[in-house]
Amino acid sequence: MFEEFARLALPSYGISPDAVVTLLNISENGTFRIDDPVQGRSVIRVHRTEYHKRQAVLGELDWISALQADRVVNIPAYLPALNGESVVTARRTDGGERFVVRFAWVEGSEPTEDRLQQDFVQLGAITARLHEHAKRWERPAGFSRFVWDYDTSLGEHGHWGRWQDGLAMDAEALDILTRCSGRIKERLDLYGKGPDRFGLIHADMRLANLLVHGDDVTVIDFDDCGLSWFMYDLGSSLSFIEHEPYVPELVDAWVTGYRAVKELRIEDEAELPTFIMLRRLLLVAWIGSHLSTETAQVMGEEYTSTSCRLAEEYLTRRF
Repeated sequence: MFEEFARLALPSYGISPDAVVTLLNISENGTFRIDDPVQGRSVIRVHRTEYHKRQAVLGELDWISALQADRVVNIPAYLPALNGESVVTARRTDGGERFVVRFAWVEGSEPTEDRLQQDFVQLGAITARLHEHAKRWERPAGFSRFVWDYDTSLGEHGHWGRWQDGLAMDAEALDILTRCSGRIKERLDLYGKGPDRFGLIHADMRLANLLVHGDDVTVIDFDDCGLSWFMYDLGSSLSFIEHEPYVPELVDAWVTGYRAVKELRIEDEAELPTFIMLRRLLLVAWIGSHLSTETAQVMGEEYTSTSCRLAEEYLTRRF
């Protein structure tokens, strides 16, 4: 279905009907490589229905434009339609519609696992530059993005559904993860949402969202960017690998890179385990509500059972 809307959007960009449309990824959205015989290569992102409102998509593009203008990090430029619109609405004859955004193609590949520590140093530095910019950037009137706090992550208004509906959620798992969720809320309430701790972040700063080409590193996929704790970006960087034994080394590497750019206070570093568990439980919810995706199928029930082990470790942690 995503591809159908990608093809419907092609005329809005003056792209030839002979263009080759190749699926790159399906997660919240469907992302496609477009190879046009005249315009060359670009990327089209087809949005999931009722995930982001149009104003929120425009908010993402506003931040991308500001980051480019201020030369904070390398980011693919978005490409407007022939009529100048940043966001195209692709429509079927039966009335079904999806938002579509087009981006410039950037050469590169995901960092390889043989140099994870080095990559996390770089990832920490990139994240710090994004945070510096977010704190000083004056958001335009009408700016709108998701809020990623406790309530909209693990609470009653979770953007990705209820973690309680995750896979293999038996009575024992429900008990352990309920206690873990409660502890996370206690820690976040104590930590607070002061402007030095809570603001605009990428919210999905995984290595999968970096493209490396020689010495150039490009940050992609700002679709989840929104208002949250700055340290949540570290939690998102460890998505799906939170249980690996080398995670403490990656956290140290990330902190080293971050501090090379800007201050990271001791109290912020001390709360990093909370943001790792916040993200882990959020992904339990995501897997339960995205069973059609390849990632959810690969993670499966084991992700929940391993989350229970991590939750037990977190519950015994002394802050």
